[in-house]
Amino acid sequence: MTVGIERVLDEVIRREGGYVNHPADKGGPTKFGITLETLTKWRRPRPVTVDDVYRLSEAEARQIYRQKYITAPGYGGIVDPQLAGLVVDCAVLYGEDDASPWLQQAARDLGATLVVDGKVGPKTLAAVNALDPDKLIRRICAYRLRKMGRVITDDAKRRARIEDQALFAAGWSNRLAEFVEV
Repeated sequence: MTVGIERVLDEVIRREGGYVNHPADKGGPTKFGITLETLTKWRRPRPVTVDDVYRLSEAEARQIYRQKYITAPGYGGIVDPQLAGLVVDCAVLYGEDDASPWLQQAARDLGATLVVDGKVGPKTLAAVNALDPDKLIRRICAYRLRKMGRVITDDAKRRARIEDQALFAAGWSNRLAEFVEV
């Protein structure tokens, strides 16, 4: 799965791109998709500045992604590379608190007897790896699509500026379309 993991990381880095500090992005400054907050937690106890985000190397970004979004949540045990890539990408955009339950719920929807607890362990991986990955991908994409709509509308309710998150909707949609078009 090492080759698969490297491919997943290649795709995340490609989608996230270089340094961005858009005023409407709630994540603040990012490079390769790594936020100031994520880099601060990663390098703790050393203080981190916006300039540190700007100077972040791709190699360090890959280490962060590998640990935080593949190893720690257990996604490295997903056999199908396309499914693994989608779940990792969901975690990068929305966090493991969404990605892991989506994976478990999709498996349950397809007949697996799982508790949707957000913890991807051996039982979840065995169930997921025994199911049709294309069907899991379609279900997870549907969950993600619904989440995208909620992010935009909830942000509008909270801040009365639907435009802030809607600015990113086309990019989120294009990113999701990559998993549907395969």
